[in-house]
Amino acid sequence: MPHIVKSTILDAPTDAVWAVLRDFNGHDRWHPAVATSGIERAQPSDKIGCVRRFKLKDGSELREQLLALSDLEQSFSYCLLDTPIPMFNYVAHVRLLPVTDGDRTFWHWESRFTTWTEDRDRITHMVSEDIYQAGFDAIRRHLKEAA
Repeated sequence: MPHIVKSTILDAPTDAVWAVLRDFNGHDRWHPAVATSGIERAQPSDKIGCVRRFKLKDGSELREQLLALSDLEQSFSYCLLDTPIPMFNYVAHVRLLPVTDGDRTFWHWESRFTTWTEDRDRITHMVSEDIYQAGFDAIRRHLKEAA
């Protein structure tokens, strides 16, 4: 079972980063892989159990469900419901923590999932680099442009 753990430090206060990441339906505004996003059944994007459906730039569609959201801990968890990629039981957790040296943010993003043995390395690299690292880089750009 792959267990991916990635983290970074952003030169922005946690409240500014949380304001972007907290929106479970906001990936299409900052993540380069996401073309469109919408919450099913017109539910609020911070309602536990809501499902986001998004289309990636390559045309594939995914559905993810919000499992937990804490403004106090600046964290959320979600799972993958539907994907054309052979990933199963995918659950991810995002957590922000303040770095008081310079009012920066520590962003921790991790997940576990199962996949076919022959796809493990390819999918692990895709999640780690094309999703998580690309997300870190995109948030940096997004926050810089918003400033």
